[in-house]
Amino acid sequence: MEKCTPNSGDTAWMLTSMALVLMMTVPGLGLFYGGMVRKKNVGDTVMTSFAITCLITVLFMVVNYSTAFTAGGPYLGGFSRAFLQGILSDINNGGIGNPSPLAATIPETVYMCFQMTFAIITPALIAGAFAERMKFSAMLWFMTLWATLVYSPVAHWVWGPDGFLSNVNSNAMYKVLDFAGGTVVHINAGVAGLVIALVLGKRKDTGPAHNVVLTFIGASLLWVGWFGFNAGSAVTAGMQAGMAMTVTQIATGAAGLSWMFVEWAARGKPTVLGICSGAVAGLVAITPASGFVGPAGSLAIGLIAGVVCYLGATSLKHMFGYDDALDCFGVHAVGGITGALLTGVFAIAEYGGTAGGIEGNWAQMTNQFIGVGIVIAYDAVATFIIIKVIDLVIGIRVDEETERDGLDLALHGEVVA
Repeated sequence: MEKCTPNSGDTAWMLTSMALVLMMTVPGLGLFYGGMVRKKNVGDTVMTSFAITCLITVLFMVVNYSTAFTAGGPYLGGFSRAFLQGILSDINNGGIGNPSPLAATIPETVYMCFQMTFAIITPALIAGAFAERMKFSAMLWFMTLWATLVYSPVAHWVWGPDGFLSNVNSNAMYKVLDFAGGTVVHINAGVAGLVIALVLGKRKDTGPAHNVVLTFIGASLLWVGWFGFNAGSAVTAGMQAGMAMTVTQIATGAAGLSWMFVEWAARGKPTVLGICSGAVAGLVAITPASGFVGPAGSLAIGLIAGVVCYLGATSLKHMFGYDDALDCFGVHAVGGITGALLTGVFAIAEYGGTAGGIEGNWAQMTNQFIGVGIVIAYDAVATFIIIKVIDLVIGIRVDEETERDGLDLALHGEVVA
């Protein structure tokens, strides 16, 4: 078996990126969500992020990495890497593991860990929709089934070497551009969150954010970690990573400003929670586009995302009356859809190898629409079935007394002082 000799620069960057993306969930997302709930539910909220990190780590090692990222077919990968078997198969010959065909210049162990962090944060994002009212045991069962039956298949469709929506698969039915997770992560998480929120129903009572400083710290950690998320998805320390980092920063700043100014005009005051949510909206929207667009396109995407996600988190939610507690759908699904579709508009062949509408390739928009539609439809149906089965077997919502008194004491036996 041929010895693998990775590029040391690429490997060092990907080791760093993996750590940055893991930081996005613990502590980033935990603090971001923890600051927005009421004090009596802070412990459950941060516990959810931490427990999901532990759970998905094990699941990804056992089977989900293999079914998502190995060749198997257009709809699901194989089991050649179940329990990570063979990932260091040439170690006895002085090698360090066969590189994945998706990341040829780094050890496969590093690529696996990097993709694991994406698999961790996606279900953790869903928790924002059902915060303050879901049983912890039901949450664990849901995340186990959803990560295996929804996340991994969708990741294979869009990113797998033979996925039917994969831009790297020459035989793909539709080549969807998703550089770092607009469809796989954000639309996937946001739609699942909406379905769960609808099934659970509204909270019995609501209140203001517990601590906007925690949310500010969480949002800041998400912003910094997102450079690993987007620039790391280049899987090399080269020109594409540099542009991905540049456009990520531009879009985030633009979205934070556009959300802030729209909120200021609509409500008379700019808020910390608002500008933090706007920045996250920009991060979400630029994610699918980050390896395909240039600075001008990223500015447009950020400005548009801030406005659209503000409306998604306010007007859209109020119009339909669902209780998306921490705006998982309003920011992640709406932002992901916006970014995925605008990628088809602003993609530049010089940066990512595929032209978009502004370079005359409007057919790419068709691919983007189809990819978004397929992911939404599958995710919504599968999530509904999973959550209804769990509800039938063990129930998914805490009782009224637990919800009134707070999940921290009832479910975990501890409170935040």
